[in-house]
Amino acid sequence: MKKEDRIKTFNKCFKVSFLVFLISFLALYVSQATGYYEYELNRRVTLTEEQIKKFEEDVKNGKDLDIDAYLTNTNRNYQTNISKLGVNISNGISKYVSLAIDSLFETIGKLVEE
Repeated sequence: MKKEDRIKTFNKCFKVSFLVFLISFLALYVSQATGYYEYELNRRVTLTEEQIKKFEEDVKNGKDLDIDAYLTNTNRNYQTNISKLGVNISNGISKYVSLAIDSLFETIGKLVEE
């Protein structure tokens, strides 16, 4: 492969990577700027306040109280086999990179001591 072809391939990869990072940054920036995260937090607080009012009304009316009627589980489990595999691969890579860095610094430390 010619040097010019390698440079062109590198430039294409760089441009695509840059565009992906730029679009990701802009999406995160817009979601932060529009207050999406604060809106979600406010919505959760509102739901909690509604459940407290419902509980107080049931206490006033003398109804039987069941804790499950007032607690809503909004946590969703998005974990799949593929995401578990990704986590396991990431943990494995992290482990070996940490070992490599530790051994590198040990080697550098021995060289400096001499």
